[in-house]
Amino acid sequence: MEQRLSLQRTGMELIKSCFGTHKGLRHGLACMEGKVTSWKNDQGEELLFTSSKAIFKPPKAIRGGIPICFPQSNMDLQGTRFGQLMIILHLCLQMIPSGKSFVDLLLKPSEEDLKCWPHSFEFRVRVSLATDGDLVLISRIRNINGKPFSFSFAYHTYFSVSDISEVRIEGLETLDYLDNLRQRERFTEQGDAITFESEVDRVYLSSPNVIAVLDHEKKRTFVLRKEGLPDAVVWNPWEKKSKSMVDFGDEEYKQMLCVDGAAIEKPITLKPGEEWTGRLELSVVPSSFCSEHLDPQLRCL
Repeated sequence: MEQRLSLQRTGMELIKSCFGTHKGLRHGLACMEGKVTSWKNDQGEELLFTSSKAIFKPPKAIRGGIPICFPQSNMDLQGTRFGQLMIILHLCLQMIPSGKSFVDLLLKPSEEDLKCWPHSFEFRVRVSLATDGDLVLISRIRNINGKPFSFSFAYHTYFSVSDISEVRIEGLETLDYLDNLRQRERFTEQGDAITFESEVDRVYLSSPNVIAVLDHEKKRTFVLRKEGLPDAVVWNPWEKKSKSMVDFGDEEYKQMLCVDGAAIEKPITLKPGEEWTGRLELSVVPSSFCSEHLDPQLRCL
């Protein structure tokens, strides 16, 4: 068994965890500040991007991994963040009844948080790693306030790719989207698949629950499955914006792509006592895999 867990501050409370090793399988997962910063396959390859210039010091958001944006998002999806949990967690897998390794976290607002956003809530997150290496994040937000409140949400997922010019996204074609580079003007996607030749910052509306990100050079496909998250955000800063960000390398836009499961266009409203759940599952398959097995709307990859 190999495990390492460090809590430096408990803005978010560790509720429960289960992790260990499974013979013949090695997958890795790391979390910091309550977000996933590393996800590796059984060959030890890093699947998530984190900038070499990322600032690992609160309250600055780490440029990479999977930040959770709540309760609001701006155009860069950096959102207001609650809590100052610092977790370093390395997971390997063991034979346990659920076949998973996981960590459960709970966030409640502090008095300082309530000054910024005056609503009482419980935010529970489970991060789990299946024996096949699939990564699952489940967020549950409950209103324990005396009045309704509304929020937006996103799993701002930074994928590591070989070269952005060799990447395409399938599953979002023909959808309407809000273009954040054009004052959130609404357009309709015209291409058979989304490819990249310049900066992109879009919110695709009423998106399917399965989206595929194909990396031709590495011959692998990221598959996103989402529930409770009607929108999908696609972002790459390209060259000009990359040079303007102090926590991002000038050429690093070539090795990353953000595709988020999100709820942005129509904020989620919870009455007192109500709970919302948003689920994201990430898996990696060979690019020869036929996506018809995932969703009839998608083609063979």
